[in-house]
This record gives sequence, C-alpha cells and structure tokens, in this order.
Amino acid sequence: MSLRNKVVDVRKASQQYAYTSLELHETIARKAGFGGTDHKYLGFFLQRGSLTAGELATLTGLTTGAVTGLIDRFEKKQLVQRQYDRTDRRKVLVVPDTQKIMALLEPFYQRFQQATEELIATFSASDMETIETYLRKSITLMQETKLAFNEPTEHP
Repeated sequence: MSLRNKVVDVRKASQQYAYTSLELHETIARKAGFGGTDHKYLGFFLQRGSLTAGELATLTGLTTGAVTGLIDRFEKKQLVQRQYDRTDRRKVLVVPDTQKIMALLEPFYQRFQQATEELIATFSASDMETIETYLRKSITLMQETKLAFNEPTEHP
C-alpha cells in the first residue's frame, strides 16, 4: 500500500472515530436527560470550576444567547447555580455542583473509560507516544481551523 493510500485510510478512520464519538455522546446525552451535546459542556465546569457566561461562550464557541439557555437548563437540573461575584456584583459566576455532575455522568462513562484504558494498555509505550502525538496535533489543528472560521471575512 502506498504512503498516500495509508494517509487517506488513517484520515478516514479518524473521521469514523469522530462520527462514532458523536453518536456515543448523543446516546449518553439522551440517557442522562439532555438534548444534543449539552452534557459535554459540563466538562468545562469539571475542568475549570466556576466560569462566567462569557468565559463559557469563549470556551465553547457558542453565542452568549445559546450559553444563557445552556446555563438555564443546567440550573433547572440543579447542576450549576448563578452567584454574584463578591468583588463585582455586575459579574455573575456560574458555579458547578461537581458532586451532582459526577454522580449524573459517572455511570455512563465509568465502564467506557476503563475499557478505553485497557485498550490503550495493549499498545507499546512507543505506540502510545505516537497516538498521543497524533491526537494532540489533531486537537491543535482543529482549534486553529475553528479560529480561522471565526475570523472576520471581508466581502467584496
């Protein structure tokens, strides 16, 4: 097989991985009582803690209006609450209830995470480094592409 054909095969496998990931997360969302990928945005709170709506909009790429709706849905499920900043009452922080979020999501991810780690452990350390390098470079490429799409374009 030529190098070019192998590159195309790996790219197609990567695409299939992305599509399958979307399907998995859509299924988990429904089972957890969410629509779409709302539950994935809870991960930003788990990673970073309290955020303002503007910070969440920047992280997700969602509009501020969409973020407001997202926060409303999370608040309705008692997964986050809005709190005024103590030093600047104009600033509202969205504070996650990490324990509730983990209790909600952990049953859906625990077995999958364990199986994923077992799969990764079947590779050599060198292979793992190659896979990690590919994933990290792919993430960077996606972030750069997203930023390029968000740059203002000039119209003739």
